[in-house]
Amino acid sequence: MTRLLHSPIGLLVRRIALVYTVLMLCRLIFWLYNARLLDLAWPEAAQLLRGALLFDTASVVYANGAFVLLSLLPLPAHIRSRGWWRALLYGYYVTVNALLVVAANLADAVYFRYTQKRFTADEIFFADNDNSLALVLRFAAENWYLVLAAAALTALLARGYGRHVKEEPLLREGWASGVGRTLLLLAGGGLCVAGMRGGFTRMTRPITLSNATLYASDNAQANLILSNPFCILRTVGSTGKIRCTRYFAPGELDARFTPVHEPADSAAVDLSGRNVMIFIMESMSAEHSARLCPEVWEGRPERGMTPFLDSLMDRSLTFRRMYANGTRSIQAMPSVLGSIPSLRTPFVLMPQSLGASRQLPAMLAARGYATLFFCGSERGSMGFGAYARSAGIERLVSREDYEERHGAGDFDGYWGIWDEPFIGFAGEELAATPEPFFATLFTLTAHHPFVVPERDAAALPGGYTPVHRGVAYDDRALRRFFERFSDEEWFRRTIFVFVADHVSSEKFAAATHRRPGNLHIVGFIHTPDGALEGQVEDVTQQLDIMPTLLGLLGNRERYFAFGRDVLNEPSRPCWSVGYDGGRYYALTREGEADFDERTPADTAARSTLGRLQAFVQQYYTRIERQDYTAQ
Repeated sequence: MTRLLHSPIGLLVRRIALVYTVLMLCRLIFWLYNARLLDLAWPEAAQLLRGALLFDTASVVYANGAFVLLSLLPLPAHIRSRGWWRALLYGYYVTVNALLVVAANLADAVYFRYTQKRFTADEIFFADNDNSLALVLRFAAENWYLVLAAAALTALLARGYGRHVKEEPLLREGWASGVGRTLLLLAGGGLCVAGMRGGFTRMTRPITLSNATLYASDNAQANLILSNPFCILRTVGSTGKIRCTRYFAPGELDARFTPVHEPADSAAVDLSGRNVMIFIMESMSAEHSARLCPEVWEGRPERGMTPFLDSLMDRSLTFRRMYANGTRSIQAMPSVLGSIPSLRTPFVLMPQSLGASRQLPAMLAARGYATLFFCGSERGSMGFGAYARSAGIERLVSREDYEERHGAGDFDGYWGIWDEPFIGFAGEELAATPEPFFATLFTLTAHHPFVVPERDAAALPGGYTPVHRGVAYDDRALRRFFERFSDEEWFRRTIFVFVADHVSSEKFAAATHRRPGNLHIVGFIHTPDGALEGQVEDVTQQLDIMPTLLGLLGNRERYFAFGRDVLNEPSRPCWSVGYDGGRYYALTREGEADFDERTPADTAARSTLGRLQAFVQQYYTRIERQDYTAQ
């Protein structure tokens, strides 16, 4: 028995089994870290385990396929016993598994808490912050216990490898052992291929991330089934890849849904010539607002975390059921400024996003508007600046501009300038900007790690989750902006749009942990003179911001947008669309419609599902054409 365990095949099985064990331990840590986001019941455990083993097998092969084949090479015994060869195999095993299995999965636990998405190749292209290393070190310090867990699991891999165990071949050196090792190599190669594909099946395509939904009762659980390195390596090369079922012929497609808008000669409200300022607010979930979610704050001493924003909503066009079209900031930008969604891959990470477009900033610039984008981070960080430029923004105002004027004392240590001084700085810049102007400002302070200036902390409510203090800080920052500039002429001539990028990772109400609550955000349009007021009870989305603003500004130009003008386009669907867990979905007043690519076309002319399928087909058709204009 000892000889079998110490044979090359016995040692290989032991080492691969250890990787499976480490992956399961990583999954346990992942679940414990995100337990409040992942509702589990014991009757579901067997099905979840089955799915987990399928994806862990793929992860094992992606990380260790080369190690398996090297271990099975039919080499002579005198080579296999050499120190350099043994060191090569050992170094590969420990290093690759420490990085791709241990580090990737434990980092994924943190990333998932804030995005509700597993780490994939998309994030590699997305991580372009100038201070990425500093942020990684800060996150590591905050989650030191995960760093210790990673070190312990790496030590387990190194210790369990059995580096000092002497191999004992089952067969004596000769032709028989050579044939046997060759057959084992072929068998190992076949098993590796099967492991990457998801088994020996008649499936025409290998498993993808969406296959995890087959083993889970909801999409959140599907994320627990997945594991890295599968999630990263399976998506390498897929960023920007076009794959879509053609449900309808071109003529029928446009009749079901078209992104081309033909504005009427008149609009319900005409605010032509006014300035526009859009506040894209970090993590401003609807549940923070007692105005939008009174049931959350009933019986509590606080009346929400956004008393100022709530007061504005009473005098604004308020979208009571506005939903985000994604879960990340980079998905919000094209949704709000271009009415372009992100489905499988964030739009701005696709090479096709550089195609011809006529987004809101560009359309207004053509009408004589000065266009600006304010963000307190470094210029170009997080892809914001690059996207803003491609959308038609002429001037980027960032941390560097602020510090040139006001010094470096207001850097938050993580992302950029504290929101209150930076919003005030934006007001100063707008006061000196020729009118009309179009400005967008992205807030930062309500982002993880949810720190606020020490000088302000005592005056802010603590709330019930880590994000609440940051939300209260931003609410106060906006109040002070209004107090400071409300008497100025440019301010009174400005349409203010307030919309969140996505919901907060730190969820409070139970309904926020699943759709539609996990997409419900603050969204409203305010005019200081009260020209625009009312409550919109229909479902709205970030995609609706651009068309609605164009309607308010008296646009008569044909344009491209996937959303609707809430005030002037009653025939377009009232919904919020998105992609999650391998399925496309639409949230409506009546409920939710969803489908995956295996779902047959819905032939009913006006069904929600059929229109959603047409929406998705139109999206990928335009991606293929690299054309986001009204042509």
